[in-house]
Amino acid sequence: MNWNDACVEMVALDRAGETAEVAGVEYDSRRVKRGDVFVAMRGGATDGNRYIDAAVRQGAVAVVTDSREAYERLRREYPAMGAALVEHGRQALAEVSARVMGHPERRLALSAVTGTNGKTTTAFLLESMLRSIGRTCVLIGTVETHVGDEVRVSPHTTPESRDVLKIFADGMRIGATEAVMEMSSHALEQERVWGLPVDVAIFTNLTQDHLDYHGTMENYFAAKARLFAGAGVESPRMAVLNVDDEYFGRFRDAARQSALMTYGMTSGSAQYRAEDVRIWPGETRFRWVTPQGAAEMKSPLTGRVNVYNLLAASCAALARGLSMEQVVAAAAGLRQAPGRFETVPNGLGITVVVDYAHTDDALRNLIVLARELAREQEGRVITLFGCGGDRDRTKRPKMGRVAGEGSDLVVLTSDNPRSEEPMAIIEEALAGVKETGTDCIVEEDRAGAIEIAIRAARRGDIVLLAGKGHEKVQILKDGTVPFDDVAVAAAVLKEIR
Repeated sequence: MNWNDACVEMVALDRAGETAEVAGVEYDSRRVKRGDVFVAMRGGATDGNRYIDAAVRQGAVAVVTDSREAYERLRREYPAMGAALVEHGRQALAEVSARVMGHPERRLALSAVTGTNGKTTTAFLLESMLRSIGRTCVLIGTVETHVGDEVRVSPHTTPESRDVLKIFADGMRIGATEAVMEMSSHALEQERVWGLPVDVAIFTNLTQDHLDYHGTMENYFAAKARLFAGAGVESPRMAVLNVDDEYFGRFRDAARQSALMTYGMTSGSAQYRAEDVRIWPGETRFRWVTPQGAAEMKSPLTGRVNVYNLLAASCAALARGLSMEQVVAAAAGLRQAPGRFETVPNGLGITVVVDYAHTDDALRNLIVLARELAREQEGRVITLFGCGGDRDRTKRPKMGRVAGEGSDLVVLTSDNPRSEEPMAIIEEALAGVKETGTDCIVEEDRAGAIEIAIRAARRGDIVLLAGKGHEKVQILKDGTVPFDDVAVAAAVLKEIR
């Protein structure tokens, strides 16, 4: 494809340069290969326009920039090179990438999940349901990325548009017909999903998170609501909304151009609802009431939170053409996403759970579930958690209060402190724990804290290791180090045996 054809769909303020053959698109100068278009765009942490010369040295044959100064310099210093000046760098990245890659986004039916909690599990469940009837899928999410049976590492919940489109193109080559994505508020705000046509859009819930970035809950909501308006494309065909969430009405208004499916447990107005919910360790059952009739739903997932996740995925599966019978059959064989209520096997009679809960609402839901299960075993709930550095500080005392209110013992430790001092973060969370009067042990070293929590447990107790879930590293001021809650817990349990 030549330069003129590559950028024909891109909205440009100005364009110049000779025609050249284009092989690919990159926004990271370190990945540029001979024949690529380099999209230089300003971001929150860095400005890609600083790396135009590096991209040219790497072999870029054209440059798209959102800086007039950079564009004018390109015209002077590289007059024969293809160049384009655009107003929105990320929109241009999406537009030129889609064109060069042959628009794979138009050939996959995309289901997108947004919300504060439950995105990962809901996406995993929906993908599993689609696969259960033989459909080949692409999954992009926080924990991992799937291209058919291939599992890849996910560096971000929602990658840049070029990377999303490359994954879609890889899926097309193996015969994929479906794509399932988590869409984070950051990605929606930053237009990383620009131009992706969404068939089914799913809303899980909205509670406080990411206010370090968005500033207010109103801004956070507005970012999430962008999914239902369509980012540079038409609104989704179907919107699947949680009627029990306090933001339901506002998301319903945002989704007014889409057909609507609602789900819930506490509201009788939900079209698709769970009744007579029964929960045991490793199993949940409920009566699934729908406009098409009722069915008994059984799942190996545990807890009321997972009932919501299962309802959301089931509605989306129906919207993607599965029958009720197929959904019910798929639910019985589902597995939990890694790091989401993941149990660590042991023979000590205690339940050790690793979970990604990193907001006060997610932590509350996790502890409520643990309390229900512990009551059956006449056991206690021991909760270990920390708070992330360089993130919303107002969550810290709230999380401490939630942990203290629901637990018999709290072990307060470090999460990903990033550039902050771990003990300064811990002190802010500790203020919330102290309000409850619950016993609390403070141990800055996370590995040491995990050992303290597990060794404090006795038969029948449930130990919650919250905050990091699937993560395999810990981010410290001095750099990133390997760390895996599951592996650390397993090693402690082995020692105790």
